[in-house]
Amino acid sequence: MPAPSALRRTLAVIAALPLLTLAACGYGSDAKDDGTAKVAAGAKKIDGLDSVKIGYFGNLTHATALVANQKGFFQKELGATKASYATFNAGPSEIEALNSGSIDIGWIGPSPAINGYTKSKGTNLRIIGGSASGGVKLVVNPKKIKSLKDVKGKKIATPQLGNTQDVAFLNWISEQGWKVDAESGAGDVSVVRTDNKVTPDAYKSGSIDGAWVPEPTASKLVAEGGKVLLDEADLWPDKKFVITNIIVSQKFLKEHPKAVEAVLKASVETNKWINANPDEAKAAANKQLEADSGKALPTDVLDPAWKSIQFTNDPLASTLNTEAEHAVKAGLLEDPLLDGIYDLTLLNKVLKADGESTVDDAGLGVK
Repeated sequence: MPAPSALRRTLAVIAALPLLTLAACGYGSDAKDDGTAKVAAGAKKIDGLDSVKIGYFGNLTHATALVANQKGFFQKELGATKASYATFNAGPSEIEALNSGSIDIGWIGPSPAINGYTKSKGTNLRIIGGSASGGVKLVVNPKKIKSLKDVKGKKIATPQLGNTQDVAFLNWISEQGWKVDAESGAGDVSVVRTDNKVTPDAYKSGSIDGAWVPEPTASKLVAEGGKVLLDEADLWPDKKFVITNIIVSQKFLKEHPKAVEAVLKASVETNKWINANPDEAKAAANKQLEADSGKALPTDVLDPAWKSIQFTNDPLASTLNTEAEHAVKAGLLEDPLLDGIYDLTLLNKVLKADGESTVDDAGLGVK
């Protein structure tokens, strides 16, 4: 563990990330409304709300939200309350949007959820459901890196300081017995924080030797000649670990539980449809990516990326606790108090009504 002064500097850097990313990269943009989601005749507003604002990333690991948007699952359950959307490229900016009320509910990775909850001293958000597991890989230049031991001394990208993949890679480095300063990324491996949008170009230019990244970035690197050296799923029991959660602001949850339940019902219905219709779901997710970003994924990227992701309602709470321990070990987080981070009451209500098994909060639920 670093000295207290170093840890304070690191936490200060992480705390500043939302403002830095918003200013430098323009994260957080309105998703395009392609008009596919129609309000049913005679539908009524839920909780008197004009709209529910939903946030997600333009990643296949957020495909539940992509598909639910594209196929109209959210709008169906919200009735005459409009489902509106905002897309993000990084967790800190989505947490800031949640804190400011710019969104009400969001699909997000575990590390931003942990950081957001910890920084607010447990007052800003709850995790109310799971969405996806897997879909993270270490992809390398096979000419420079032929085995895991060859990663030492190389330049490997992660999406952002303190994000979910950054924490996972720093933990893996530590388990190899190598040393890296978490804040600067310097050490036995050079950890280069690089936005997923530019990582493939950085790889092509040779400025990085590989990357520990989520899909579809991993498959984009493979399409550029990279080789999958490690699938993160292989490091976890049962090959399952949370990559995407559903969060809600505590204020919105308290004031509009019916709207939250409607969104969760849509999420459960979407995951069921995805798992029953994988090819159609893959196409729907890609169509929404194109609507949001202006560019669809090519088949050689879409197909392998899709295969590596599991869509699940289970938030896999025990793995979130492990990921928090990894962040503490890396010096990126003080020992967090995660009690109360989960409220799975509404999700379990929806699952029971649908004849599905309920899910567990690993002792981290609201008491």
